[in-house]
Formats: sequence, structure tokens, C-alpha cells
Amino acid sequence: MDGIIFDVDGTLWDSTDSVAESWNLALREHSSLDLVITGDILSRLFGKTMTEIADAVFPTLGPEERMNLLDICYDYENRYLETHPGTVYPDALDTLRLLSEKYPLFIVSNCQKGYIEAMMKSCGMEPYIRDHLCFGETGQPKSVTIRLLMERNDLNDVVYVGDTQGDADACRDAEVPFIFASYGFGDVPDAEQKINKLSDLCDIF
Repeated sequence: MDGIIFDVDGTLWDSTDSVAESWNLALREHSSLDLVITGDILSRLFGKTMTEIADAVFPTLGPEERMNLLDICYDYENRYLETHPGTVYPDALDTLRLLSEKYPLFIVSNCQKGYIEAMMKSCGMEPYIRDHLCFGETGQPKSVTIRLLMERNDLNDVVYVGDTQGDADACRDAEVPFIFASYGFGDVPDAEQKINKLSDLCDIF
């Protein structure tokens, strides 16, 4: 095996409350919508593409207006997370440190550009992640983004660790083995391999 690729939200950390706070700031300052975003709302949306999230959160706006507002929310989010980081899952940093001694580690997410960087910087994850790629950079489904990261790093034998059915479907389409993080936001009933905490990966690898 020449690499392990991780999802972010629900796999490495939980930033739903901090992200909700940042979005509410953005909405108060840049829209007249009578809308309050909560962590619970976001937990059901994390893992979807930026376009899908905009459609779900701002259905009363036209396509261009909703994407413009979403871009503003994401800008607030990236800056807010630098000083109000999400909650890193227990043993995440120790697990990444140990795994990085044996394998190159990567991140692929459906998030906006800048989010992965903000997450890694705020929680001290930067030394352990070799490379990362996201929907905000590729504009492509996660399956394609996974393959693009693999090509960029000359990877042939990897696994992907994620927490939603969307992650599992992306791995199937990308022809990459999937490990289900059962402690996250989603449910993957048919997952062939799962972990109950991130440190379980050290037993697998």
C-alpha cells in the first residue's frame, strides 16, 4: 500500500458548531434571509458538494445568488476556523503521526478551497499530511478528485477513510477500497471494513 486518504468532517474532526457560527455571522452581514444555521443542519450536509449544499440551504435564492452567498459563508468559515477550530477526534493526531511513519497520508474532501488548510493549521496536522485536494479546486465529484490526487502523487494502492455513504460510493466509482469511520456523521450499512475510532487504523495497518 502506498497511501492512506482521509475525509475531513466526521472522520478527522467535527467543526459543525464553529462553521454554523461563522455562517450565521455571514448571513447577518450579507443577506436578509430569516435563517439560522445550526450544527445539526450542517452535520446532515457535510460530505455533499458545495453546489448541493447551496441548493439545500438557500433554496429560495436563484442559482447565481445562492452560490455567491455560499462563497461568502465559506470565506467567513475559513477565517473563523483559524481562531475557533473544530473538535479533533480523540487520538487523531497521535494516529496520524504513527501512520505517517509508515505511509504517506493524504486528504480528499468535498469542501471549499482553503478549508483543509485551515483545519490542518488550527489543529497542528500539517506535518503529517503529504498532499490534499478538494471540490473547491477540482469542481469534480469526490471519485474524480480522489483519482486526480492519486495521479498527482503517483499512487496505485491506497485506501480511503470516510464516514458517509457518499464517501463509500465515491470509492466504488474510483475503484479504491473504503474504510467506514462509524463514529462520524453517516451510516454505511454495507461497509466491508469499519473502524469505531480513528486509532483502530493502527491495528489494521
